[in-house]
Amino acid sequence: MKALFVLLAAIFITSCQNQSKEDINKAKQASIDSMKVEINKQRVIDSMKTEMANLQEEKEKAEERAKAEAQKVVVVHQQDRTTTAAPAKKKGWSSTAKGAVIGAGVGAITGAAVSKKKGEGAIIGGLAGAGVGAGTGAIIDGSKKKE
Repeated sequence: MKALFVLLAAIFITSCQNQSKEDINKAKQASIDSMKVEINKQRVIDSMKTEMANLQEEKEKAEERAKAEAQKVVVVHQQDRTTTAAPAKKKGWSSTAKGAVIGAGVGAITGAAVSKKKGEGAIIGGLAGAGVGAGTGAIIDGSKKKE
């Protein structure tokens, strides 16, 4: 009887130790997974900052070109009275649209990379990225209107 009790106690202690090791391993893996998510979030933020810097550079270059165009001298001949309509200037994409497209692309790639279900992750990441990108672009558009 004592031998049976000692055997049951040994089995119980061993099983508790194994369960404890499994819990520790699960906690370690959860910690590693959360760090990976944070790293990927930071990558997205860094890529958005880079894209915003690129857009700012493009804006500055466009302003310089506009100033150069304004400084050109126009020569008008008095003899020629015919007028031609100037070609319509292309508007291009707004910053909101650019931000939404860029954000959707970055979000889809990040979502697919992070998620176990690649399709779902890409869709969710794309939607979230498009929202963030559109918001960022709207802020840029608003600051352009103020100037």
